Amino acid sequence: SSGFPTSSIFGSSQFLLKLLNEEKPDYIMAACDSPEKTFRHEMYEAYKANRPPMPKDLVSQIEPINQIIEALGIKLLSIEGVEADDVIGTLAKQASEKGIDTVISTGDKDMTQLVDKHIKVVNTMKNELLDERGVKNKFGVEPKLIIDYLALIGDTSDNVPGVEKVGPKTAVKWLSEFGNLENIIKRADEISGKVGENLRSGLDQLELSKKLVTIKKDVSLKVDIKDLIVGKKNDELLQQIYTELEFKAWL
Repeated sequence: SSGFPTSSIFGSSQFLLKLLNEEKPDYIMAACDSPEKTFRHEMYEAYKANRPPMPKDLVSQIEPINQIIEALGIKLLSIEGVEADDVIGTLAKQASEKGIDTVISTGDKDMTQLVDKHIKVVNTMKNELLDERGVKNKFGVEPKLIIDYLALIGDTSDNVPGVEKVGPKTAVKWLSEFGNLENIIKRADEISGKVGENLRSGLDQLELSKKLVTIKKDVSLKVDIKDLIVGKKNDELLQQIYTELEFKAWL
């Protein structure tokens, strides 16, 4: 009633509560980007350069969202020099190697490169769960080829250059025919037409694009999986936040 925007806070609370109730995790972690530039900006100055600034209405909702995350017993991690994706990738790999089944909640297709027999990606907003078969059905390639696929098509949201005029269909066709990006590069002369010319003229940037879309899985962290046990909810703080924001349903 005061005019303070709450839609993002409400939506975040809604999907977090849904995740906790449906998945009933033993361990949970939320990652957010740090404000500093990352190693990807050092590699490529124009990385994410075309993104508009965050709307003011959303900026003001970040702190309450973070407060709710922690009040729900969820550890919030942000590591300087890397993105949230890299923190998630590192911990997901650690969990997978220990045989711990892991669910990554995100709408970011880049994260599907992490999918394996122990790791799934769920888009809570769309109620879409992607396991190894789901990734293949959705993108036309297996999770292990998602990095190559993204390097070929590029990513406009992150301003990652791809091969000019190469979209998902062409990328899937080439990866099916040649096996991986390395072989596509080696046999680039075999690809005819204008799209083949575009590939050959863009070979130098393909290596860069692949590095930019590859999620780091070896970030140095001060926490281990065992440190991410779901904590006790701070009901007093949640009640205070929900009262201030007039979230009567959550109260």
